[in-house]
Amino acid sequence: MLKNVAVALIDGVNPFELGVVCEVFGIDRSDQGLPVYDFAVCAAEPGTLPTRSGAFTISVPHGLDRLDSADLIAIPADQHCEAGVYPEPMLDALRRAVDRGARVLSVCSGAFVLGAAGLLDGRRCTTHWRHTAELSRRHPLARVEPDVLYIDDGPVITSAGTAAGIDACLHLLRQEHGPEVANTVARRMVVPPHRDGGQAQYIERPLTHARCDTVGEVLAWMERHLDLELTVEQLAERAHMSARTFARRFLQETGTTPYRWLLRQRVLRAQELLEATDDTVDAVAGRTGFGNAAALRHQFMRSLGTTPNAYRRTFRGPVRAA
Repeated sequence: MLKNVAVALIDGVNPFELGVVCEVFGIDRSDQGLPVYDFAVCAAEPGTLPTRSGAFTISVPHGLDRLDSADLIAIPADQHCEAGVYPEPMLDALRRAVDRGARVLSVCSGAFVLGAAGLLDGRRCTTHWRHTAELSRRHPLARVEPDVLYIDDGPVITSAGTAAGIDACLHLLRQEHGPEVANTVARRMVVPPHRDGGQAQYIERPLTHARCDTVGEVLAWMERHLDLELTVEQLAERAHMSARTFARRFLQETGTTPYRWLLRQRVLRAQELLEATDDTVDAVAGRTGFGNAAALRHQFMRSLGTTPNAYRRTFRGPVRAA
């Protein structure tokens, strides 16, 4: 049973990510019959530690020896993920903790600390979508999944950016104490006990006008006609090529097939319409070439891990009746 929680800090810690862990595990809610944890904040060198905001510092009373008794060690994001240099005594303490059966949990780019300790090798993991490619590059043995909010792989729990740390912490409460405890803490924090989808729905939508020497004009035409049924043969005819040559050139210049490119653009356009218009889901499906709401819902779940209605509520709020 989870009883002892420690947070391991590095200078330049992100205040929000630290606050997430403190809010879930560091507050006495015994008045509601909720678990109370032996909670501590630690650093390689106790004392005053700067935060990433630069507007204030925090006082850290404990050294790394406090980690040796923790059932859970949390690692918030810090400003050093790009440099990737962390105190070796902290990395040793994390390795010892996992070896003796403790859990470790990272919030956002705190995953880089776990990676530096070798704890992500061979494991599924995640981090903020802006950093997933770098995490994969730096730790090729880690199985980085960029689309999820959090991943629990044995003793190692990693979460995506900022609020996904709340999701991961509530998941841990649900595992350790059951859904009633997790739901009660979530209500106290005024957050959902579980969020639909993954972080794919939060990733910035890229510009689609990459340099394409031979298929660029066809791409522009496809974007203007997403609602049409299109075949490779029709597109090849517009490009004045054989279907085989067009498919090969398309793959060379875009990195994907015409079908996958078109599907992605349709999902992107549907996201825009759900955010900016009052169109029904059926109408959005028609305008983006999916035909009906069921087909759009299916592709949304595959691509973004959520439904069109849930996506609209997340990014726009409920649509008011006229």
